[in-house]
Amino acid sequence: MNERAPVELGAADRKVIDLLEAGETEEANALFDRLVTRPLTATSDRFTLACTLVLRAVSAWRLGRTPVAIELAAEGWTELDSGPVEGTDAAQALGRLGYLLDMVGRRSDALKVTRRSVEVAREAGDPDVLAHCLQRLGGGLNIIAMDAEQPDRQRLFTEARKHLEEGLRLVTEPRVRRALLGALSRSAAGLGELDLAEELAEQTIASSAEANWHWGVCVGQWVLADVCRQRDDPERARELLLEAARLAETIRDPIVLQAVGLDLAAVARQLVDPATEVAALRHVVAAAQRSSDTLREGLGQALEQRRFVVRARRLAEAAQRAAARDPLTGLANRLGLEQTAPVLINSAVTTGRAVWLVLVDIDHFKTINDIAGHHAGDCVLREIADLLGAECRVGDVLARWAGDEFIVLLAAGPNERSDIGAVVAERIRAAVDNFEWPLAAVAELRPTVSIGVASGHIDLDSLFTAADTALYEAKRRGRNRVEVYPGGIRQQAL
Repeated sequence: MNERAPVELGAADRKVIDLLEAGETEEANALFDRLVTRPLTATSDRFTLACTLVLRAVSAWRLGRTPVAIELAAEGWTELDSGPVEGTDAAQALGRLGYLLDMVGRRSDALKVTRRSVEVAREAGDPDVLAHCLQRLGGGLNIIAMDAEQPDRQRLFTEARKHLEEGLRLVTEPRVRRALLGALSRSAAGLGELDLAEELAEQTIASSAEANWHWGVCVGQWVLADVCRQRDDPERARELLLEAARLAETIRDPIVLQAVGLDLAAVARQLVDPATEVAALRHVVAAAQRSSDTLREGLGQALEQRRFVVRARRLAEAAQRAAARDPLTGLANRLGLEQTAPVLINSAVTTGRAVWLVLVDIDHFKTINDIAGHHAGDCVLREIADLLGAECRVGDVLARWAGDEFIVLLAAGPNERSDIGAVVAERIRAAVDNFEWPLAAVAELRPTVSIGVASGHIDLDSLFTAADTALYEAKRRGRNRVEVYPGGIRQQAL
């Protein structure tokens, strides 16, 4: 099977949304397919990963890929839940998650998450990211306000306007500015400020048309239609809503499509329009709304269930990793070594490389504990574990085998010395012998290590037995030295 190169986080994922909002659905589908069939680039930044996962979930939902959307959203949500949330990527991830939750009918959760995105964006200090989060919050409040009764309707539109006006004062990115203008025009119309709503909607339409951004044109026409309805011009409202509905279908934004469709149905009823097309549209919108509510409720529950499944899986994986890890040194423990050793040994045997086991034992460790105390003993264990990591190679397996014993399992590389195990062992011995110990009580005792090395076997038990025999020989010969089974290379401290 051919492996695909990892996808870098960023522009390609945002391009899918850009294509959707420009009405280029086929291109968006094709790009999305290329993205989701290639792994995400490994990153230590969980917020960047969460941001990309949630953005892909939004794309998947709008493209009709419901199972994929739920899976991606659950993964992204779990990343955000796994610790403190901060930074611009986290703010964007929360904002997009709020938008997605709104689309699947989790409106209360959506509002909480979107408010949190604004808080995180404020702390991050990026004006454009904050403006974008404010736009999502204001837009979400607009949608809630449209379904509310007075005085809640007035209060929600007023709050939305406040957030959107703040966003406009901050924004420099043209696309976010257009989105803010469109959302602010919706707030103004909801508050009955019709002249302002008309002016802002026309600005949104003009700038969006110039940028070939169908979403902005759709929202602007929808708001203008509401202005016409409030001015008692239903014929003009119907004309605008028909075009807005066509664009909403094209951009596949279910929230906008539902709002436009419901307004169009209301205008059609007001006009008592006998035309078959309008009558059919009215029935379709009503039926779609009823089925949509049921579908959304089910999907919201599915998303929550999937989120718990992902979280449980990650907790299980973390517990499994913790069970195979020594908590004091951070190295693998005996269980961890027994799990990873067969993989390294089998790979080496398959490619004809020699496997080496290096068994490290701290000299007179009981004396260190008795004289300097167990805290000092723990310090010695941690420092030697760090020295092992510094002197070994990427791909070597490091483990704490017992109280004061460590194991390094390694395979010779294609261009390395045939005695690489002994070479690594001597590096470790010398590093410990020359180390400047930070604790005075330990420094006075100058800990050293004895090391046994073995090769020529293809199972862990046989390698350990041979290395243990060599270690015994190193102890017998005076400690602070390396012995290779069944004899041969011996290195002693000068």
